[in-house]
Amino acid sequence: MPEPSDLSHRSDLSHGSDPSDLSHRSDFSHRKGVAFVAGGTGGIGAAVVRILAERGSDVVFTYRSSRAAADALAAEITAEFTDQGRQVRALQLDLSEERSVAAAVAETAAALGGLHTLVHAAGPHVPMVHLSRVAPSAFRTQLDADAGAFFNLAHPALPLLRESRGSIVAVTTVATRRYPVRDGLSAGPKGAVEAVARALAAEEGRYGVRVNCVGPGMLTDGIAARLIGSGELDEAALEITRRNTPLRRFGTARDVAEAVAFLASDSAGFITGQALGVDGGYSV
Repeated sequence: MPEPSDLSHRSDLSHGSDPSDLSHRSDFSHRKGVAFVAGGTGGIGAAVVRILAERGSDVVFTYRSSRAAADALAAEITAEFTDQGRQVRALQLDLSEERSVAAAVAETAAALGGLHTLVHAAGPHVPMVHLSRVAPSAFRTQLDADAGAFFNLAHPALPLLRESRGSIVAVTTVATRRYPVRDGLSAGPKGAVEAVARALAAEEGRYGVRVNCVGPGMLTDGIAARLIGSGELDEAALEITRRNTPLRRFGTARDVAEAVAFLASDSAGFITGQALGVDGGYSV
């Protein structure tokens, strides 16, 4: 494992790539190892898996219970890129189980030649409810499901990412910057994820490891779509959100995945400790 004194500040050592080869700065075909995506069957997670594969990376993604969706996604992407030898694998995993997560990360890296990117895009559906109606036990459960799971995933990946000078990207929420009423059960724990990400960025930068977050705004797919479908967000609430969004429209999971891929790529090689809002300007 490299020591801080061994690392140069020169950008041409970032990820071991040649800065003159601009064709590699936004893709992953030159990276050794695999991208590990937690939560690959969700709307955002599936978009992340697709875009990383499109950009040249082998991908292992996790799911908790949606085996049929996971198998279908892996088969679809593998077939699409079969002539390029792309490997996309699904792995059932409960991110709350510390030992299982550590074993999965280590075994994935051993089987596929290392780890260059870790993406945390997992998380259960979070109902919109006033915090006064949330039991402390329910808040603790959500905190563990978000921040605890993120740390379970990031911690065993650090030695592998130091070796590859890789990066971590966590998908959080724009609500950590502009709070919508009734979103505290989501925003609070995801704020903890962002705090841990900043701490890791500060501590791991000396080893060449970058850590960033992407904060989605209102999307037409993913969790927002479920909130709309469940009636937790009605048309009046949606119209208020549109008026408060400078672009006057909602985004897509692909918009978020593009930001994740950018932050994980060499094009973002001097960016760490940041939370990028992909929100149409809602957080302005």
